[in-house]
Amino acid sequence: MDALFSLSGILVMPIWLAMIVLPGWSVTRRVVGSPLVALAPSLLYAALVLPRILELFPVVARPELEAVAMVLGTPDGATIAWIHFLAFDVLVGRWVYLDARARKISALVSSPILFLVLMFGPLGFALHLVARRVLGRPVEAAGRGADA
Repeated sequence: MDALFSLSGILVMPIWLAMIVLPGWSVTRRVVGSPLVALAPSLLYAALVLPRILELFPVVARPELEAVAMVLGTPDGATIAWIHFLAFDVLVGRWVYLDARARKISALVSSPILFLVLMFGPLGFALHLVARRVLGRPVEAAGRGADA
């Protein structure tokens, strides 16, 4: 489990680096344009969760702090949670990237925000919502892929 935990970031790190460091690169736009950017961590997550689904389902169906803490306090639980974060954070980062580009928010602003999404997901997301309100241009109806 240690190796999976350590290596799991490799699944999404190239996407994050492209969005943050090379936001205008045509390859970045093409790759990040697809929701498949989260497929690899999602498949790894599924491979770890499905064999444990009967054990995990009661904890997530009726979450109680003690039960969740017990699951997360194990190497398996922490690894599964980490991969869950990786998969969903890259989807949020993808949305922020696409929305910032659609609203013509400068990479000088959006790249640090994306880094914050990578490190502290909800904080970066909230900051992007402020930036899009203050700095973003309206998006035409035809180009609303990163909508409202």
